[in-house]
Amino acid sequence: MTEASPWWAPHRHADRRPRLLLRNAIAAAIRGWFGARDFVEVETAALQVSPGNETHLSAFATEAILPDASRSPLYLHTSPEFACKKLLAAGEERIFSFGKVWRNRERGALHHPEFTMLEWYRVAETYESLMDDCAALLALAAEIAGAQIFAFRGREADPFAEPEKLTVADAFARHAGIDLLATVATDGTTDRDALHTAVSVAGLRTAPDDTWTDLFSRVMVERIEPNLGTGRATVLYEYPISEAALARPSPRDPRVAERFELYCCGVELANAFGELTDPDEQRRRFEADMDEKQQIYGERYPIDEDFLAALAIMPDASGCALGFDRLVMLATGARTVEEVIWTPVAGE
Repeated sequence: MTEASPWWAPHRHADRRPRLLLRNAIAAAIRGWFGARDFVEVETAALQVSPGNETHLSAFATEAILPDASRSPLYLHTSPEFACKKLLAAGEERIFSFGKVWRNRERGALHHPEFTMLEWYRVAETYESLMDDCAALLALAAEIAGAQIFAFRGREADPFAEPEKLTVADAFARHAGIDLLATVATDGTTDRDALHTAVSVAGLRTAPDDTWTDLFSRVMVERIEPNLGTGRATVLYEYPISEAALARPSPRDPRVAERFELYCCGVELANAFGELTDPDEQRRRFEADMDEKQQIYGERYPIDEDFLAALAIMPDASGCALGFDRLVMLATGARTVEEVIWTPVAGE
């Protein structure tokens, strides 16, 4: 057989199997970790009326054929977030979901169209508590896999070390020489021209039709992310409010939101929020994102009205989503997430 043999070829499966068994062991340990802390595991429906309303998320669409032969559009969820927050509104206080999610237009070393997401929520607890959770889960995965160091593409990090905590504004200043918050007003509106000038001075390419978000993302990808999670994990927090569609504003600075991402070896592992519970503000953000999606991709996703209704009675909470396949990849020394997925989706 050649290198192009499918994943189910016996010799390839034999090579993959040790990491797959470690995947199972890490999953079992994580379930035990949450269970020991009085979390309830929940299963959320994969079929949803809305897959999420972030501009650049691309979903898999399908439809339900009803008994009267009428048809109703549905989507495979990109995250269990909407369903989990409905459960918080229903009265649950500590929950976690460990299951499959689907995202279209995504495939590569760190992306797979079907992947496993670990998502958990704490009612009446700050998003700083989720930072501690993330550090504990990194160490737990390393312990189960017998890994002293995580490594990916020439970068290494100690999974047992306390993560560095770095604001997005400080990261822009440190790695790009840009005063990011000078381009964000106290009401959250952004100054595209000011950021365009700063990005040009920093030596990064720009285009006449770049939006503020385009420029922000380019600096993140080219200057910030490659420098995160080296030596130890990094918690990158306080994102500009425009880059945190489901997070509440920070009480410390209205220009930024209670959002953080966890990075290790330059790999984004988790995304967390102090959750927004204002349904009117959430609707405004969703509609703005869908207007932008329509302009860029020529499509928009419906808004889940039940979700907005649930937000009105949802208690204050914090939630985090962690890419389980990426965590296993780092813990087992794999080169890609596909190496630690039992049955990869066909295709290149």
